[in-house]
Amino acid sequence: MRKYQRPNMKIKLTKPQYEVSSSNKRFRVLISGRRFGKTYLCITEMMKYASRPNQQIWYVAPTFKMAKEICWSNLKEMLNQFNWIEDINETTLTIKIRKSHSTISLKGAENYDSLRGTGLNFLILDEFADIDKRTWFEVLRASVADTLGDVMMCGTPKGYGNWSYEMYLKGKQDDQWQSFQYTTVQGGMVSKEEIEQAKQDIDIRTFRQEFEGTFENYAGAVYYNFHPVDSVIEKKIDWTKPFHLGMDFNVDPMSACVAQIEKDKIYVVDEIVIYSSNTDEMCQEIRDRYGSKAQIFVYPDPASKQRKTSAGGRTDLSILQNAGFKVKVKHKHPSIRDRVNAVNSKLKDSKGKRYIFVSKSCKTMIKGLQRQIYKENTNIPDKEQGFDHMNDALGYLIDYIKPLTSNIPYSKPARWAIK
Repeated sequence: MRKYQRPNMKIKLTKPQYEVSSSNKRFRVLISGRRFGKTYLCITEMMKYASRPNQQIWYVAPTFKMAKEICWSNLKEMLNQFNWIEDINETTLTIKIRKSHSTISLKGAENYDSLRGTGLNFLILDEFADIDKRTWFEVLRASVADTLGDVMMCGTPKGYGNWSYEMYLKGKQDDQWQSFQYTTVQGGMVSKEEIEQAKQDIDIRTFRQEFEGTFENYAGAVYYNFHPVDSVIEKKIDWTKPFHLGMDFNVDPMSACVAQIEKDKIYVVDEIVIYSSNTDEMCQEIRDRYGSKAQIFVYPDPASKQRKTSAGGRTDLSILQNAGFKVKVKHKHPSIRDRVNAVNSKLKDSKGKRYIFVSKSCKTMIKGLQRQIYKENTNIPDKEQGFDHMNDALGYLIDYIKPLTSNIPYSKPARWAIK
């Protein structure tokens, strides 16, 4: 990797960020805990390369939407500080750099074949554990071949079965590669006290992966913190309390877990499973069970905003809203990992405290939490056995009301200052 100077600017990096930035290896792999400061580092690296003439620089995230949400506004802010922008395209997320005439482009890897054909001088794969490995091996590796371009892969780990571990090992063994591994605390953006607070809120394996940046073994049960005795109780519906329904939209079956909340505890008191059904029938079943006067909150799959499973061109979301339910849905689809980790962390945290309990009457929920496993040699939950629908419904509910990192504050890093 060539050493590029940043003209007329001073970069403020933490010690770990500087270690990554100053590496002379062509291929760098950064594994870190959440909120380490990866986005800031990625942008400083892109600007480092963009200061040289006629460079093609790509930042690739798992999806185009994620690339925009993670990086776009911060990138524009930093470039504007130094009046570097010559031209900008808000549709393609492309910026032409003044004087050097280099180009920075943000891309999504959901359709990796569309990334073919461009020679790159610098490539960043952000959250690369969530990117299909074929994006690198079949498409983007060739994009830096004729240019001898440099590459930085970064993200939180996703287990030994994920290709990110393969790349991490390569950085320990190959002379052209270098791997780095840092915790959230080492990033300097979140205090030790806040990390200790997070440790109290989530289970120990999730904490190690998400905040200590360690590779964990994904084998056996997906919901390993569920216990058939400690997590299962006698619990009847309290008709004076609101109902909170996590919902997974599947043509066969439609699935909903029905919970009630008491202080910091979540009790799954009922479940709805309807085969060969649709969203209208699900809404009718909910009203028939709990009455027209019940206060009902629904937490559906975010895909319900676009998916049309009923006649008339109506979306699942609009059907729920028109039925009079209070619908709570995130703007973006939570990753499978985030949903699973959020549920595991509430099934039992690092201190052994449980926050999710399931009524003995919820046979489908209990069976799913007990029996869903990971696909062999992957960190992907198996969906072929049919145990996933109710688990996913619970995941949408928990990820909305008790997301994994909801209470972890983030200190925005110091920006650059002109010399």
